Amino acid sequence: MWRPQAKRAKEHKNLIASLAKGTEVVTGGGVLGKVSKVDDNYVVLEVAEGVEMKFQKSSVAAVLPKGTLKSI
Repeated sequence: MWRPQAKRAKEHKNLIASLAKGTEVVTGGGVLGKVSKVDDNYVVLEVAEGVEMKFQKSSVAAVLPKGTLKSI
């Protein structure tokens, strides 16, 4: 019963650990951006040309394939 939840938690932990500059991500709130800085607890996303926002790492929901932001 707990196995699927533990599996999702492990996958999310690995996703957060793999964040690096240039990675395109989407947050839990639906904000899309490219990672410009990674800190211990926070990640800075460039959401538009010259516009950066700081988020907690745990708010990153998914990593997008390269080039997704340009196609939108």
